[in-house]
Amino acid sequence: MKELISCIAWPGLMVLCMATMAYGFAHGHPVLYFNVAYVVLIVTLFFLERWMPHERQWTKPDGQTLANILHTLSSKGTAQLLLQFGGIVELTELMEDPVQGIWPRGWPLAAQVGLAVVVAEFPLYWVHRLGHEWPFLWRFHAVHHSVTKLWIVNTGRFHFVDSLYKIVPIVVLLLTLGAPPAVVVWFSAITGFIGMLTHCNVEMRLGPLSKVFNTPELHRWHHSKEVRELNRNYCENVMVWDLVFGTYFRASHRRPPADIGIREFMPPRFIHQLMWPFLTDKGKQRIEAGCLLPS
Repeated sequence: MKELISCIAWPGLMVLCMATMAYGFAHGHPVLYFNVAYVVLIVTLFFLERWMPHERQWTKPDGQTLANILHTLSSKGTAQLLLQFGGIVELTELMEDPVQGIWPRGWPLAAQVGLAVVVAEFPLYWVHRLGHEWPFLWRFHAVHHSVTKLWIVNTGRFHFVDSLYKIVPIVVLLLTLGAPPAVVVWFSAITGFIGMLTHCNVEMRLGPLSKVFNTPELHRWHHSKEVRELNRNYCENVMVWDLVFGTYFRASHRRPPADIGIREFMPPRFIHQLMWPFLTDKGKQRIEAGCLLPS
């Protein structure tokens, strides 16, 4: 039974989520049904992580659950506020005019959504890659990579600055090109579903899916401590640009590492993690010394 579920879990859950979204669009409530699909996905993966985990040791507490939740709330909340009050609503209204932009609005909606995923993946790829290769941006992105296990609760563990420089330009790009709001909503939903599946600690047999989509297998390599594995698989949804630019990585002869994280120090408390990228070396040393003191 577990072997069968491991083969059908990823595509089955994606189809379920997409069908729920389609139902929501058909009935005029896409955001409501996105939330329904997202909750169902979370609950399903929560139980699968306990019944058939990929790494048994990742089921043990790591003391970061509260920090993970707070990072999720702060990063998603900040991005939504900026999108709301930073002019995106006005830009959306402007893009309702079909003569604006170069987007192929005459295409079927499914084709437009597919195009959006590929087009938006290009800046997503490069922003993510810069987050690894530019030391200034790594300060923020390291918060996400400091986890020592992958599971659904740290899917949204991003420093709010990390989320802002990723999310906002992508949405602005799609709307500026003239993509209808429905396409942007679909793209955001797909990114949310794949992101949750990517971080889950569920044993899944993915096969050729990992050549097309960002899967849990590929993302586990991305969280490796080894630089040659860490600086690979940057794409968020589809792997097209990793394949084009030679950063796709998948070792078929061994499992992704269970010992993941970063080699540098990251304080365990949320507030310190939030402050960490902005601190001087002296400030970091002070916090690190306090964290290492016996309690």
